[in-house]
Amino acid sequence: MEPLFDVAVIGGGSAGFAAARTAAASGAHTVLVEGAERLGGLCILAGCMPTKALLESSRRWQAIREAQEFGFEARPIRADFSAILARAHRLVSEFAADRQNDLIHGDFRLIRAHAAFVDPHQLALTYPDGQQSLLRAKTFVLATGSRISHPPLPELSEIGFWDSDTVLEKTELPESLIVLGGGPVATEYAQFFARLGVAVSMIQRGPHLLKRFDSDLSAVLEEAFRDEGIELFTNASLVSAGRSGEQKRIRLVRHGAIQELVAEEIFLATGRTPALERLHLSAAGIDLCQRAPVVDSQMRTTMPHIFAAGDVVGIEEVVHIAVLQGEVAGENAARQARGVGPPFRQMDYRLTMEVVFTEPEIARLGLTEAAARQAGRPTLVARYPFADHGKALLKGMTRGFVKLLADPESGELLGAGIAGPEASELIHELTALLSVHATADDLARLPHYHPTLSEILTYPAEEIARRVAAFRSPVSPDSESREPTA
Repeated sequence: MEPLFDVAVIGGGSAGFAAARTAAASGAHTVLVEGAERLGGLCILAGCMPTKALLESSRRWQAIREAQEFGFEARPIRADFSAILARAHRLVSEFAADRQNDLIHGDFRLIRAHAAFVDPHQLALTYPDGQQSLLRAKTFVLATGSRISHPPLPELSEIGFWDSDTVLEKTELPESLIVLGGGPVATEYAQFFARLGVAVSMIQRGPHLLKRFDSDLSAVLEEAFRDEGIELFTNASLVSAGRSGEQKRIRLVRHGAIQELVAEEIFLATGRTPALERLHLSAAGIDLCQRAPVVDSQMRTTMPHIFAAGDVVGIEEVVHIAVLQGEVAGENAARQARGVGPPFRQMDYRLTMEVVFTEPEIARLGLTEAAARQAGRPTLVARYPFADHGKALLKGMTRGFVKLLADPESGELLGAGIAGPEASELIHELTALLSVHATADDLARLPHYHPTLSEILTYPAEEIARRVAAFRSPVSPDSESREPTA
């Protein structure tokens, strides 16, 4: 039997590593158990980093296509898919090696084994050679991540499909591709393949792409996709899948009519599911909701000594949130195990941020218009288009806009959305402002260098600041009514 640990973390991805590192730094005797063959976690091995490496290649391709606009005559170029993949593999290997070094040489013990609960305080460990042992701990952190959801049609398993876990194993580009899904993974890969000359169709169940984003942001991306030749089928339900000669076929229902799409390959991007199969959570007495552990703001499950973090809890499945959850879970588990007690650290989702690395990039932060409407919360909303912004015109990237959401009475910034160039970078200035409860007037008064993309943020801020000032001021009977928009 392994010795008694203060904190046992199950899973070595972004959330698990953050939890183990934080628990150990808090003085807890910590172990991290990881059963995967490769160390690194989803983001490094199959998620954020390889996807962005591929997208960077397709962006260079697109820049060459658009060179004539800037006074250059570009020769015809050819995409070398194997070379693009080789670059992605090389970068992934470098990132994974760094994480492996952090895990092996961390201030916690690393055990390479699969873990399953035998009771609320013990894990059964199964090692690669088949040997088994028991591990006891005072507290636990579940951070086993997620797996690709089962195909929405059973026939897909029979005819085969690509997904984000297997795309780096491919060697040749398909001539045509049907992408199932409309989230970040689906949109990023759809544009990547389309820019390399693949005929791409997308099937999305909802009314617009990127369902967690406001529809006006999604509309900008949809327009860009159509301009690049990507076919979009929204409000569509899958009926069946099969083969049509050498091609693969998808039947769908849209607006009451059955349609049929045929392509050389299918790319599955309909979501991910918490990876819980091996854990035997019933033995630990943990309650689940929609196949994920129920957690509170302290990342504590229904068993007070067991915490969870990252994709396994199914809340905002993005890396920086997983890291924050891991840090909260690790610190709280360590405090409880060492008998330090409250106050326990709390998760704050007010600054929730998400970015999609398409062109144009799409970003959201904090409160969305849809969430404000659903909650019945009055907000002031102001937008400013990149088409009227000097630096965007210089860059030749005028599609999209920025928008800010603010409280009508105080002017405090509540949220933001950006569809346009460098949205992934611009959103962070707004994150800093929201973190200190800044107002639109605070942003409007901040000096911004000219010409820069970031100065575009000041224009909707100025509009909101004027509207807040007008709302606070007495209104004469014959003046125009100025009411906050909900």
